[in-house]
Amino acid sequence: MSELTSLPSWRSLESHYEVMKGMKLSELFHEDSNRASRFSVEFGDLLLDYSKNLITQETMDLLLSLADECGLRQSIDAMFGGDAINRTEGRSVLHIALRNRSNRPIMVEGRDVMPDVNDVLVRMCEFAYKVRAGEWLGYTGVPIKNIVNIGIGGSDLGPKMACEALKAFGQKDLNMYFVSNVDGFHIADTLSGLCPDETLFIIASKTFTTLETMTNANTARDWALMAFGSKAAIAKHFVAISTNAELVSEFGIDTKKMFGFWNWVGGRYSMCSAIGLPIMLQIGPKNFMSMLDGFHAMDEHFRTEDFSKNLPVIMGLLGVWYNNFFNAQTYAILPYDQAMHRFAAHLQQVDMESNGKYVGKDGKKVKWQTGPVIWGEPGTNSQHSFFQLLHQGTKLIPADFIGFCRSQTPIGTHHKVLMANFVAQTEALAFGKSTVDVLAEGVAPELAQHKTFEGNRPTNTLLADELTPYTLGVLMALYEHKIFVQGVIWNVFSFDQMGVELGKVLAKNILKDFEAGKKAELKHDASTNAIVKRLIERM
Repeated sequence: MSELTSLPSWRSLESHYEVMKGMKLSELFHEDSNRASRFSVEFGDLLLDYSKNLITQETMDLLLSLADECGLRQSIDAMFGGDAINRTEGRSVLHIALRNRSNRPIMVEGRDVMPDVNDVLVRMCEFAYKVRAGEWLGYTGVPIKNIVNIGIGGSDLGPKMACEALKAFGQKDLNMYFVSNVDGFHIADTLSGLCPDETLFIIASKTFTTLETMTNANTARDWALMAFGSKAAIAKHFVAISTNAELVSEFGIDTKKMFGFWNWVGGRYSMCSAIGLPIMLQIGPKNFMSMLDGFHAMDEHFRTEDFSKNLPVIMGLLGVWYNNFFNAQTYAILPYDQAMHRFAAHLQQVDMESNGKYVGKDGKKVKWQTGPVIWGEPGTNSQHSFFQLLHQGTKLIPADFIGFCRSQTPIGTHHKVLMANFVAQTEALAFGKSTVDVLAEGVAPELAQHKTFEGNRPTNTLLADELTPYTLGVLMALYEHKIFVQGVIWNVFSFDQMGVELGKVLAKNILKDFEAGKKAELKHDASTNAIVKRLIERM
């Protein structure tokens, strides 16, 4: 591919931006009475209204041309075809195989991966049925009531987000907990109220060597051994999501209760694999399969739909428009559903670990901005914290508003109040309030500017009928593919995470210093040496 900024469509977008940067959303809506329908797409019961963006049809045509010039169609076909598109690690990228409900063959190195995927799913279902039915008994013959998932990153964020989002579909007598932080408070606080007889631990680590996860896992094992006084109890209260049978067995876990996954699944894309076992345990195999159905439906939409009506493509290109032409540094994810309070946190990893790269596929430093900072919180809490900056700050922050027509918990007028705010905020961000209107309300002239809202703050509205396992799958796949689109445009490898590794290596070196204590020969920079020395002296 030619240098991104030299492409004809990119040059045209630069010229087009000079026109669009002075446009007002209020004028665009006034000029086009069909704007809302023109810039809306539906997928099942999911509506994407992107009309409140700083775009015209010319903008979208140019962005779609950019996608074509960057070879997006070929990149999609390569991923779904099992090609090793993660070239820095020589791997295919096949999270889409984990939810391939059509069961069509997906080949990696001449071998169909679907039989292995299906085998793990069957084993997960069998285990989940036993636990949920009270047939999986602990060491003392007591059914499991508490499940503690110990993992970090993709082994924690996705499953935790989904379990929170789908809590309404959970089994009431099963309690789900997640431990990720190596800070001892996290596991101590989690275990403090639990009965060992009723507690099952899921240790999620592909290699079974992840420092934070195994530190927490060893503490959990010590807790169980202290309670039961026998190593035989470990096999009744621990299962593993891993590929390292030797270390799993050494830990004391029966390898028949080890659920594997594959190197063509990145951690942040793995919640449809065995990493999703906590989700299946909470909502049950049937609902889990419904979630996979939602993922697969969006996968197929992304794979086959024309780009002009393709939700991930549209959202991805709009993100490029703001990131690279309006110089928007961040992007807000705002779900108006308290159950989705971990959605933005999960997307932080999926997006920022994927496209937070300054090296292009050619090994050279790119000359354009890549991934934005992703952040957000649920409405309406967020309206009373950072929305001030969205409305009147000096930074342009595009935002996605995610809402549902019906509530999981219909109580009185709560949902109507919630959704009134949901709609009002996108209206206010788009159109603001003029000084003329403020003065007409009788506001003192010296205060008028303070109460003026410029508007012109872009938003997408994503509105589905109800938050269900299927809908969550649709939404997650939508964002995964949006991120893929942007990685293709920015010409970076979205499926490695080299930036995570350096800190891990250095942490192991510093841990050796701590273990050596005052005898440690510190060989870091002056600042690091001073901090390590102070910690050794005062720990």
